[in-house]
Amino acid sequence: EVQLVESGGGLVQAGGSLRLSCAASGFTFDDYVIGWFRQATGKEREGVSCISNSDGSTNYADSVKGRFTISSDNAKNTVYLQMSNLKPEDTAVYYCAVDYMGSNWPFGKYDYWGQGTQVTVSS
Repeated sequence: EVQLVESGGGLVQAGGSLRLSCAASGFTFDDYVIGWFRQATGKEREGVSCISNSDGSTNYADSVKGRFTISSDNAKNTVYLQMSNLKPEDTAVYYCAVDYMGSNWPFGKYDYWGQGTQVTVSS
């Protein structure tokens, strides 16, 4: 069974930092992509960042470039999203998801999703 479990969300002041984790299990494809998405209240879900397991390539939404960093620890089957210089507009539920074949780079249709973790940035 595929499982993606996010953690690390919380309440932080503007300018602060958080690190989100996505623990993945239940799949053995080699070319998968893990993506981070977010959805703010009343807005559509948007892609934030993604990382390819095959070659380590990364991609970022323009709104987070220079502030967020995605990384992976293959030994722990975990992908991290380090978020710095957070802004109130980063407030959202953050989800991680897996694209099994890596064919929907960067933010196309993903196959499985986690339950999400809330990030709230106060001004």
